[in-house]
Amino acid sequence: MDKAVNENFIGAMAEVKAYSKPTVDAGPWWHLPPLAPLDMPTQDFSAPVKARLDAKRRGYWVPRTAIFAGAAVMTAAFAHELFSILSFVVITPVQFLFLILSTIAFGWIAIGTLSAALGFLPLFVDEHPDTIEPPPPTSPLSSRTALLFPVYHEDPARIAGAIEAMVRELAELGRDEHFDVFVLSDTRGDDAGAKEAAVYRALSTELSEVAAVYYRRRVQNTARKSGNIADWVERFGAAYESFIILDGDSVMSGGTLVSLAAALEADPKAGLIQTVPRLVGGETLLQRLQQFACNTYGPAVAAGLAFWHRDQGNYWGHNAIIRTAAFASAAGLPDLPGRKPFGGHILSHDFVEAVLLQRAGYGVHMMPSLEGTYEGMPPNIIDVVARDRRWAQGNLQHLAIVSQPGLTPMGRLHLGMGAASYLVSGVWAMSLVVGVVLALQGQQMIPSYFRDDKTLFPIWPTIDPGAALRLFLGTMVVVLLPKALGLVLAWKQARRDGNFFGGVRVTIGVLIETVYSMLIAPIFMVTQTVGAAEILAGRDSGWKPQKRNDGALTFDDAMWFARWHTAIGGIVGAITWTISPPLLMWMSPVILGLVLAGPVSWLTSLRAGPLERWALATNEDRKPPPVLVDAGHRARDWARKIATPGGLSKEPDAAAA
Repeated sequence: MDKAVNENFIGAMAEVKAYSKPTVDAGPWWHLPPLAPLDMPTQDFSAPVKARLDAKRRGYWVPRTAIFAGAAVMTAAFAHELFSILSFVVITPVQFLFLILSTIAFGWIAIGTLSAALGFLPLFVDEHPDTIEPPPPTSPLSSRTALLFPVYHEDPARIAGAIEAMVRELAELGRDEHFDVFVLSDTRGDDAGAKEAAVYRALSTELSEVAAVYYRRRVQNTARKSGNIADWVERFGAAYESFIILDGDSVMSGGTLVSLAAALEADPKAGLIQTVPRLVGGETLLQRLQQFACNTYGPAVAAGLAFWHRDQGNYWGHNAIIRTAAFASAAGLPDLPGRKPFGGHILSHDFVEAVLLQRAGYGVHMMPSLEGTYEGMPPNIIDVVARDRRWAQGNLQHLAIVSQPGLTPMGRLHLGMGAASYLVSGVWAMSLVVGVVLALQGQQMIPSYFRDDKTLFPIWPTIDPGAALRLFLGTMVVVLLPKALGLVLAWKQARRDGNFFGGVRVTIGVLIETVYSMLIAPIFMVTQTVGAAEILAGRDSGWKPQKRNDGALTFDDAMWFARWHTAIGGIVGAITWTISPPLLMWMSPVILGLVLAGPVSWLTSLRAGPLERWALATNEDRKPPPVLVDAGHRARDWARKIATPGGLSKEPDAAAA
């Protein structure tokens, strides 16, 4: 790397200060650049701050009003129809509770559906929904950007392969001198750390003529991922105008990296730009289902979020570029008071960091149309549930932050909706339980057809079949509309490509995905409800390494995982059959998903069959992007080097950073 360029850039960014904190790196080897400290003060949520930038947000109330006013109207109509069905004489407390719970669940779905509908419109007319213009990948750059890989017991071969593929694409574009790579390890254990160090030392040597690759492992993994990144900012942040966060399964093309850096350079008010990663690399049936759903329905949803979030968007913790100086000055996270799970360090730090950047006046943007950004996913339901449990704790922790007086309205909305996403499953579960109680009550109690003692004539119960049909059809439209919109966009693309069978294929894929999603949804309803209850009761989720490969479950393991789901489904099915066979038919999707939770968990953990691989294939499956192909080849090469005695160069002697 050009030292003169580096020194000049550091001088332009910030005054380099002496770093007073003790060495936090584990031995026996590390490879780090000269220190370039940057202050990152801890923020006070309760204290309003004066925005560092004059961020004028004109006209954003229009799309936001469209979303929430539209959802309110739809929810009110749902509540009216349900009320007309329930209250043929007088509404009982149980009926009223059912009405409230069902209305809340419907309202949550309505917001998501309207977001997808508003996102569908610009995509259908071929307009870009981005909140900031993505420059071309050939754009000139004047700044330097760090690619940060925070890792915790990740496969070093996979990450080394991804880094090498990304860096070599940057070199082909002639932009490699503007990017450095940092692998920031929180891996525990000297043996595991030594193996990591050997791989990344060899990688650094391999790429020495192309880009700088640095590695360090912390002695103490304070504050987990957020603390890992904050440590880098405080030690090296002054040398880089921006940094891009990548997870252990993230890959981004060289052109995408350049476009992000150029976009941030072009807008000094932008603090963060979030891409919308495509899910790739799936082999199990569950991964294929997730890929298909995300890549078919996701574009409309993401475009809708960009439409009403504008420059007050959210941050998902990876595949995003962040302005270093803005992040350091505005996003230092405090520890929350009290015990875990609500106290201590903030788990879902990404949401909170976005809120703090907004509070300081920086734009938090989204680029849904930017391609070349990818990530993987867990291979089976058990691993998804484990990850979801951590996310649930982090999002519910936001309940301790959302009421703080120093936040912006959009910041409160993001935090509140994040927490609500894990509470709505409990609402859905309670509505089903109350529905069964309501049916049992209707069977056992003696009805009264007189409003009071003075009424001479009875009021006979009348069920409005029209209202019931309208309610059912309306609910189905709201639930299935995002899938239908995604299918329309897929058909439009297939017609544009002149591929009729592509439209047929994606239609079959939507049908397969819809069936499986109906079976899987009750599983997550139970696990999220139980998880939220455990978190609210004070049980911490811990921090375990994320599983990304070898997802096949044994049938026994799957059945053991789903034992409570199966029991609940069997009990509810028996009760509803006893009460009313029509009620059983109405609840059959939920009951069937619970009873079959074990076999479904096992089946979806296996490699997808030929039909599913064909019907659920995404664009990236049919035409793999070069960076993904290259990353896969290089990852396998690094795996062979690691497995071969002497395949990696000998570790150097320990040296001070």
